[in-house]
Amino acid sequence: MNPYVLSVIVENEPGILSRVAGLFSRRGYNIKSLSVGETEDPKISRMTIVVTGDRQIVEQIKKQLQKLIDVVKIYELEPEASVYRELALVKVMVNEQNRPSILEVVEIFRGKVIDIATESLTVELTGDHDKINAFVDMMKVYGISEMARTGLTGLARFNG
Repeated sequence: MNPYVLSVIVENEPGILSRVAGLFSRRGYNIKSLSVGETEDPKISRMTIVVTGDRQIVEQIKKQLQKLIDVVKIYELEPEASVYRELALVKVMVNEQNRPSILEVVEIFRGKVIDIATESLTVELTGDHDKINAFVDMMKVYGISEMARTGLTGLARFNG
């Protein structure tokens, strides 16, 4: 099953997230990733939803979403014509011996240390899904105590 990325423009009204999530659960569709936030217009929000399935399932999801009153527009973001990003906060266990190595890896991945404690440091990292996964895999050697990921967000490269 292939992943599909939908950018759903909705009116920024109470309950819209619940209605969209409910639509998926009622029909047995799984949301692999969901990111929601206001757009440049505070009355409008953008939901970036990653779903897996075949073309028929995705078309059915789009038709069902379009029936919701607060949905303004639905775009399918094609990988070759879109920009995708994800944010991760990763808390890594550190000591005097491994701190320099960890900081070197953070720099290579263009991450940013946003919090330092005696036994851990928290790294902020943005990038595509593969970059985040590669960084997480490298940090597992040192020990990850906590992690939070935003899920995918994206925009089409052109206006259309």
